[in-house]
Amino acid sequence: MGDIAIIRGGGDIATGCAQKLHRAGFGVIVLETAHPTAIRREVSLSEAVYREMMIVEDMTALLCEPDEIEFALYCKKIPVIIDPCAEWASAIKPLALVDAILAKKNLGTRKDAAKITIGLGPGFTAPEDVDVVIETMRGHDLGRLITHGAAIPNTATPAPVSGFAAERVIYSPIAGSLRSFTKIGDSTERGQIIAKIGDTDIPAPISGILRGILPDGFDCWAGLKLADIDPCGDYRSCFTISDKARCIGGAVLEAIMMKRRQSFD
Repeated sequence: MGDIAIIRGGGDIATGCAQKLHRAGFGVIVLETAHPTAIRREVSLSEAVYREMMIVEDMTALLCEPDEIEFALYCKKIPVIIDPCAEWASAIKPLALVDAILAKKNLGTRKDAAKITIGLGPGFTAPEDVDVVIETMRGHDLGRLITHGAAIPNTATPAPVSGFAAERVIYSPIAGSLRSFTKIGDSTERGQIIAKIGDTDIPAPISGILRGILPDGFDCWAGLKLADIDPCGDYRSCFTISDKARCIGGAVLEAIMMKRRQSFD
């Protein structure tokens, strides 16, 4: 199957990583949970879990059983398999494993999971947990490769966009089933009811474009990130990979090529 890169997680940042590796000729396999929580669903390969097939820009992802992986790769597709604990990583023997879950902690990625292991953002220390940590915080160091140390600790505050930071992200106030009245790409006005959880209204905290929202009917828990509003009102941003995801994806490709070269030195 050639050089295989496994990516844990299929959200928007992971999808940016998948594109860089896919275009560079790697066979890319995405591992997901049975109920992905990515909100930027139109640019997340994890959506294949719900739709069975997901197209993001020039990539097609297919929900696969483990015995379908090789054929999907042969067809230049990206197989998405439900494997939240990365149990298939050892069986596949990938060149690289990228933890792109962005959980702010290590959910079980081990350095011996692949020849090259990479962790995105806080929760990993190189070289103890992984070979390379990649900085995910916006700013001067975004995409920096860290071979000794850790990324900037989680600030728990989204990066500002047009002067809005925490206001642009919506979290579930209670547990319950999500009933959405809007879809990704819709314009929103401040105070507009975009969804309900049970009998609780979910208003838009700012005006803009709905860039992401969990699937209708999703069983939320209190505090779960459920939606994201782009205050810039950029409709195209809802359906294309972000600058941040492309930058981090490029850093992942750089890290793999650097570590592979070092193994031959």
